[in-house]
Amino acid sequence: MAFHKANKPAGKPGEWFYCLKHKRVEEGPDCPSKDRFGPYATKGEAEHAMERVAERNDEWDSRE
Repeated sequence: MAFHKANKPAGKPGEWFYCLKHKRVEEGPDCPSKDRFGPYATKGEAEHAMERVAERNDEWDSRE
């Protein structure tokens, strides 16, 4: 039987993530990878993750 570590956080201190579950910026491996965007180089980049997602979605939707 295969053992999956899907809920194990991955990352390291100094990397920033936006947690989709808690709707907040987190440093390092706090939440599982499936619940977050990142890593980002700075806290500021992670704070704007959802804005960037919206921009990319709009760009994708406007493609012909």
